[in-house]
Amino acid sequence: MSVPDYMQCAEDHQTLLVVVQPIGIVPEESFFRIYKRISAVSQVNVRDSQRVLYIRYRHHYPPENNEWGDFQTHRKVVGLITITDCSSAKDWPQTFEKFHLQKEMYGSTLYDSRLFVFGLQGEIAEQPRTDVAFYPSYDECETVEKRIEDFIESLFIVLESKRLDRATDKSGDKIPLLCVPFEKKDFVGLDTDSRHYKKRCQGRMRKHVGDLCLQAGMLQDSLVHYHMAVELLRSVNDFLWLGAALEGLCSASVIYHYPGGTGGKVGSRRAQGGSLSAEAGNRHRPGAQEVLIDPGALTSNGINADTSAEIGRAKNCLSPEDIIDKYKEAISYYGKYKNAGVIELEACVKAVRVLAIQKRSMEASEFLQNAVYINLRQLSEEEKIQRYSILSELYERIGFHRKSAFFKRIAAMQCAAPSIPEPGWRACYKLLLETLPGYSLSLDPKDFSKGTHRGWAAVQMRLLHELVYASRRMGNPALCVRHLSFLLQTMLDFLSDQEKKDVTQSLESYTAKCPGTMEFITLPDGLKLPPVPFTKLPIVRSVKLLNLPTSLRPHKMKSLLGQNVSTKSPFIYSPIIAHSRGEERNKKIDFQWVQGDVCEVQLMVYNPMPFELRVENMGLLTTGVEFESLPAALSLPAESGLYPVTLVGVPQTTGQITVNGYHTSVFGVFSDCLLDNLPGVKTNGCTVEVIPALPRLQISTSLPRSAHTLQPSSGDEISTNVSVQLYNGETQQLIIKLENIGTEPLEKLEVTAKTVNTKEKLYGDFLSWKLEDTLSQFPLKPGKIATFTVNIKVKLDFSCQENLLQDLSDDGISVSGLPLSSPFRQVVKPRVETKPINPQESSKVGDFSHVKPFIGLFHSFGECFACLVVFDTFPTWICVLH
Repeated sequence: MSVPDYMQCAEDHQTLLVVVQPIGIVPEESFFRIYKRISAVSQVNVRDSQRVLYIRYRHHYPPENNEWGDFQTHRKVVGLITITDCSSAKDWPQTFEKFHLQKEMYGSTLYDSRLFVFGLQGEIAEQPRTDVAFYPSYDECETVEKRIEDFIESLFIVLESKRLDRATDKSGDKIPLLCVPFEKKDFVGLDTDSRHYKKRCQGRMRKHVGDLCLQAGMLQDSLVHYHMAVELLRSVNDFLWLGAALEGLCSASVIYHYPGGTGGKVGSRRAQGGSLSAEAGNRHRPGAQEVLIDPGALTSNGINADTSAEIGRAKNCLSPEDIIDKYKEAISYYGKYKNAGVIELEACVKAVRVLAIQKRSMEASEFLQNAVYINLRQLSEEEKIQRYSILSELYERIGFHRKSAFFKRIAAMQCAAPSIPEPGWRACYKLLLETLPGYSLSLDPKDFSKGTHRGWAAVQMRLLHELVYASRRMGNPALCVRHLSFLLQTMLDFLSDQEKKDVTQSLESYTAKCPGTMEFITLPDGLKLPPVPFTKLPIVRSVKLLNLPTSLRPHKMKSLLGQNVSTKSPFIYSPIIAHSRGEERNKKIDFQWVQGDVCEVQLMVYNPMPFELRVENMGLLTTGVEFESLPAALSLPAESGLYPVTLVGVPQTTGQITVNGYHTSVFGVFSDCLLDNLPGVKTNGCTVEVIPALPRLQISTSLPRSAHTLQPSSGDEISTNVSVQLYNGETQQLIIKLENIGTEPLEKLEVTAKTVNTKEKLYGDFLSWKLEDTLSQFPLKPGKIATFTVNIKVKLDFSCQENLLQDLSDDGISVSGLPLSSPFRQVVKPRVETKPINPQESSKVGDFSHVKPFIGLFHSFGECFACLVVFDTFPTWICVLH
């Protein structure tokens, strides 16, 4: 026997082997549709009996394995079912001849056979036959299952006759010596009358009868025969058949203890199979104890705790521990014969399946290790793939996940072996994907964002490289890009400088043909590969939303002439502090952005690569309002420290806007990087209110700009100083030009003057204006200009004011002339000191009749605009115009 059956399990010893094969040209789809219906009839209750027959179907079975049918009867092909297409009567003789030729292949062991003919109608199809069934088509064959049940009953009749014939002790009859194929030449010329030879014949026949009893559903009888065979064969040192008798004893005990089966297919066998067999045995062995097993309540070793003692007392049945000991003994006997390598390998597999149910993983691994080193003939590449795949599945069943992944990876490499004319790269890729869990590797980048790496990075990188290579040989560049991106993103900390360069060069070469996207990739088997955003290229450490420039910053509007009403809420202390990153990012910021104005977000980033990193098309990802992101490109030096990057955009609508992350294009891979997936990112909140677009006003005056700043700026103010020299009693006009440079109309103008210093006395109106002409131009539409005139008249009382002479030593008047943008306003604060700004000019004594006022213009929030006039060393006023 040269072809091992890696799916063998202990309960297969009680099955009858039936081969289902096509004859002639049969469509593969049609054949397997009928085969599926046939193989569904796997358990049949024997008529007028409580026994159950179990059938094992195969659509391909090597004829040389059939020669071992006397050694273990479950390897013997006892039934043959053939399927054929025959559309005309003239083809029927040839078809029937092929059927007979097929029977001759397994003729020495067949109990019965059937031919299913599809498509033939007429006189031939109407003739009653027992071995042939005619059906009009593959769709009109309702009686297939019933025919199979009748066929199995015929197999049982032959099986029962053989069992009774060989189990009967016929005194004086010579018992034939059963042999395996390679033994026949060794027994030529032996003395057939010796006591040793007769015991050998008796022991082998007793073992053979035990096999027949087990197949016939007589479990207790099979246990008796196996025990007798063991004693007889042990006495004559017939080790090969002794191993077979011990394995039969193990199989019967496994069936008794585990009626649900050990093959791993839940529900594939009837749970009451053991009890039925025991009950059937009671009819043949009066006084035998009947045991019912509840498969639902199992202990760690798979035995029902309440009935384990009774099972142990059941005559001739091995305990779970003894089953494994007998398997070890049987395998040791098989190991003495190099021609029994397949038998030894299959016995190891059966023992592992039993140990897996008993949850004895370490002992199971010893059996598997032995199976790895069993020498068989030169296997084909397909057989090697099957062998390594089954070893992988068995290691998975006993919980050795990494070992399982190791053998599955070997099977994957075998699919693309150089000796194969057409390497199966798709099969290789599929098997490689199945090895990922065993190496603690997931293709979802979110599993690596927690910061704790699991598994061996070196092995994981090797496996990812193999996935990339298999993807390339499959002709799927999108898969290559996805796996390379995953490798670069998740294994960046473990790559050397040279490896980083090599991976990025390979990635750029692939993305030149197929750019990386944020779309899911669906594989043929339904698996979906998630996108891989490059959150480490570059690495972002902080995100900060910036307030608008001072000239564009909005403030709450309130009348300068009214009273300020405080809207602050009471302070409440709470010791509970929320540490949630999500709450921190959703925290609303205390400033506003304006619809249509450019807004900025500052990121602190650094480049972890040993070379210059070029980031293209970097922009913001937002939700809440319509937002136009203005992409930027940057180039970061190799292994740079924290580097500030400002991303800008323009909100198009109003409401709450939340900055969720940013998008980049690096090495041809487009990434959407969300802040929630970035560990260790600091932010002061990412939600801000966008208010409607407001007017923008640019103000200019007719006076020259002053060289000195007469009042310090508080940071929230916009001021420009202009100067003029006036003598006491002199009058001059100040022309102020208002230009609407925004997109909204200006509807209200507010002009105010405020007294800065009132210790001196002023006569008359120091500042005066008339806004009727100016207001007639309102509302001021975008692009339009309005002007108004301010009259400056100086009239001071210098009597007994010696200190005033020195305070008036400054040199001019300051008027605001910078452009102001709605919805901001400028509140100019009074001077704290009245000391001269220029000490050199303060020494002048002869010129006391000039004054230096400061005039600042501003507009308030909403639709109101104002002009502020401030005098430095003498009283000023505020005039308001609506």
